Amino acid sequence: MAKKIILTGDRPTGRLHIGHYIGSLRNRVALQNSGDYESFIMIADMQALTDNARDPEKIRKSLLEVALDYLAVGIDPAKSTIFVQSQIPALSELTMYYLDLVSVARLNRNPTVKNEIQQKAFGESVPAGFLIYPVSQASDITAFKATTVPVGDDQEPMLEQTREIVRTFNRVYKKDVLVEPEGYFPPKGSGRLPGIDGNAKMSKSLGNGIYLADDEKTVAKKIMSMYTDPDHIHVEDPGKVEGNIVFTYLDEFGTDKAKIAALKEQYRAGGLGDVKIKRYLIDVMEQVLEPIRTRRAEYAKDMGAVADMLKQGSAKADAVAEQTLAEVRAAIGVNYF
Repeated sequence: MAKKIILTGDRPTGRLHIGHYIGSLRNRVALQNSGDYESFIMIADMQALTDNARDPEKIRKSLLEVALDYLAVGIDPAKSTIFVQSQIPALSELTMYYLDLVSVARLNRNPTVKNEIQQKAFGESVPAGFLIYPVSQASDITAFKATTVPVGDDQEPMLEQTREIVRTFNRVYKKDVLVEPEGYFPPKGSGRLPGIDGNAKMSKSLGNGIYLADDEKTVAKKIMSMYTDPDHIHVEDPGKVEGNIVFTYLDEFGTDKAKIAALKEQYRAGGLGDVKIKRYLIDVMEQVLEPIRTRRAEYAKDMGAVADMLKQGSAKADAVAEQTLAEVRAAIGVNYF
């Protein structure tokens, strides 16, 4: 039985944080190591440029940082193909062919794009590349004939647009060239991690994250500044566990569930200070982050090797995408010579 094919990735707009680790990276490593999938992991620099075109240096600097984060968490280039989107010319040509099969009205209806346009406050100045990035994503997915795309609930509309393009292409050109992908939803409990400030989203732009590259002192400082229960002023005061970010993180990262349950009970009753639970969280987070930080520092000693890894992965990905592009050209009939 042939392995299923995964396509996933990240925009290189900064280093990756523990929200990425919980939401996707940890799960990618598990899927990679299961032996059931062939994984293509893309650093989506072209997609990042759709709203950062005037600051390309930000993307360039972030590229190797994201690669280091991948290696540090256990993504293995011997098991997964890590590549850079802009180094695969076939993706741009596929996007052009697919754009002819999608209406502007359909792009404007995509709820994920609509929400992101609103969040970024583009107003009337929406970059055309940003509007069409669901079509670019369809190119990324179909170029590798991905059967499986790990997504969160908010990304399902993007995947549905890819499936629509696949069905339209295969029907119009009467060739079953493209593969219709399925979404892979992470296990329960692998959702979005809130920021240390209590914001529902941990975000690079909000500066409310703990990064995989943060040193021990930085992590401790961030945890000590964490949002807790604003009404828990004195140690003896009863406190709320719900919405308390320290306990949210303990639930996610802590392994001693009995101790965490006891801390919650004591906090609710009164007699447990925020400083004490924050210090416990610092210890818990160090157990998770110290091995990642150590591996990252080791890889960072030879950035030339990291760049070579990306070059080799991109060459492998390019060969696969070129094969799909040849089939697409043949189906359309533009393989003139």
